[in-house]
Amino acid sequence: MLEAVEDMLPGIGERTAQADAERRLPDATVKEIANSGVMRLLQPKAFGGYEANPVAFYEAVLAIAERCGSTAWVTGVVGIHNWQLGLYDEKLQQEIWGENQDTWTSSSYMPGGKLTRVPGGFELTGRWSFSSGSDHCRWVILGALEMQEDGPPTTYNVVVPRTDYVVEDVWHTVGLRGTGSNDIVIDGAFVPDYRALTKTQVYTNDAPGRALNTSPLFGMPFTTLFPSAITSPVIGMAKGLIDLALEYQGTRVSRAHGKMLDADPYSVAALGGAASIVDACRRQLLGNIGDIYDTLMAGGIPTTDQRSTARRDQVLGTVRCVAAIDDIYDRQGAAVIREDHPMARFWRDAHTAKHHTINTNERTLHSWAHNAMGLGPSESIV
Repeated sequence: MLEAVEDMLPGIGERTAQADAERRLPDATVKEIANSGVMRLLQPKAFGGYEANPVAFYEAVLAIAERCGSTAWVTGVVGIHNWQLGLYDEKLQQEIWGENQDTWTSSSYMPGGKLTRVPGGFELTGRWSFSSGSDHCRWVILGALEMQEDGPPTTYNVVVPRTDYVVEDVWHTVGLRGTGSNDIVIDGAFVPDYRALTKTQVYTNDAPGRALNTSPLFGMPFTTLFPSAITSPVIGMAKGLIDLALEYQGTRVSRAHGKMLDADPYSVAALGGAASIVDACRRQLLGNIGDIYDTLMAGGIPTTDQRSTARRDQVLGTVRCVAAIDDIYDRQGAAVIREDHPMARFWRDAHTAKHHTINTNERTLHSWAHNAMGLGPSESIV
C-alpha cells in the first residue's frame, strides 16, 4: 500500500498549483487516491476494506502531505469517515458501498443543524461549514441537535445522501485551498433512524455497526483517530518544507554577501533543530496510535491515560510543527514569499490547518494534566 502511495506522489506534487487554483482536488488526484486503496485501509472488510493497522493509514497521509497539504488533508479526513461509517447500521453501509466500494463521504461535525423527531426518524434543516472534499463525495456526516424539553439537547452525527443536500461554493481561503471545504445546506431532509448515531455512541463505539464489524480496529477511539487526521498533514507538510529548505540552502547564494548560504551556521543549525522536532512529533503520533491499537489487538481496552496522552501529543504536534515551519521559512529570504513558491504554500496550508477547532491546545493540555492528577479529563475529546 505504501509503495502505491510512493508511486503517486510525483503526480500529486505536480498538481498542487492546480488544486489551489481550482479550490478542489484535481480529478486525476482523486482517481489516483482511489486506485491506490488508501481510502480502504480503515474501511470494513464486509464492504471491500482492509481493516488495516491504523498506523499504515497515517503513514500514507504523512507521505502525501510532504507533496501537497490539501491532498493529505482530504485523504486523512475522508479516510477516517470510512472507519466511522463502520459504526452505523449495516443498512446504511450497504446504501453507501453496496454498488461502489470507493464511494467517499465528507463531514461537518459542528452541530449546524436542527433535528425534529418525525415517524421513523428526523427532519433535518441547517447549514454546515468546512466540509472538506465535498465536491468528490456522495454522502456527508453532519452534526445536528435534537432539542429536549427537560434537559440539554442531544447531539447526533447523521448521514445524508448527496440528493438531499446542496454544496455551496464558499471556499476562498488563505491556505488549504485545494480541500474544497465548502458549505452544506439542507432544508427539510428526512433522516431515517438507522442513519443517526448520538455523539456519545460515536465517542464510545457503542453502536449497531459493531455487530457486523467486530475487528479490534473498530474499538479505536474516534477521539484519537479524527484529531490525528488533522495533525498528520501538518507534520507531513513540515517535513516537506524542511526537505525543500535543505535543498535550497545548499545552493542559495546571499546577494548581500556573495556567499553560499550553507556557510550560515545559524540557518543550518535551525534546520537540524526543526527536523528533530518534526521527527519527534511523527514518532509520538504514530507511537500513540500503535500503542492503543496493540492494546485492542491483545484484547484490552484503551485506558484514559492512553487516550489523553494521544490527544496531548496530537495537538502539540500541530503547534510544534507550525512553529518549526515558521522558524525555517523565516530564514529562506525574500524569494520564497512568492505565492507560487512551494514553501509559501506549505506555510499557508499549515497555518490554515492550525485554525481547526481540534487544535485548541490549552484546553487539551489542561485536560491531560487534570487527568494525570487523578481528576479525569476535563474535555470530551479524549
